[in-house]
Amino acid sequence: MESRLNYYGNAVAAKVLKHINSASKVLSDSALPVATRHLVEIRASQINGCGFCTDMHTTEAAHAGETSVRLNLIAAWREATVFTEAERAALELAEQGTRITDAAGGVTDEAWANAAKHYDEDQLVALISLIAVINSYNRINIINRQPAGGYKVGQFG
Repeated sequence: MESRLNYYGNAVAAKVLKHINSASKVLSDSALPVATRHLVEIRASQINGCGFCTDMHTTEAAHAGETSVRLNLIAAWREATVFTEAERAALELAEQGTRITDAAGGVTDEAWANAAKHYDEDQLVALISLIAVINSYNRINIINRQPAGGYKVGQFG
């Protein structure tokens, strides 16, 4: 598979990505736990079918010390016993926030309340923003048919 165009080499895309990457930097500096960030990025990417982002974020998570068991069970997190209650709440919020059109009303009050039990306001803002940002990256890569499977740790800085 080849990408439709060289998105990452385009001047207009560079301007767009500068802003999205700035938002990502804010999130990486937030108090939201690193492991939670990885789980959310991977789960949203799986739901959206973004091979490039799934490759990137699983590679980065493994490099950061995430176990293969947890990585392999992200898609089946409801049945898995390897995630904390806080991580499970974040995964549920990520799923509902990614699948907005799949349910009338978007994110349920129950999912929100569960996340709010585990994360403070700044972490919730980071979590909401992370879900929005990873969905943006997913859409860029899916529309462009960005190939997956060759990501290297730290490839984008």
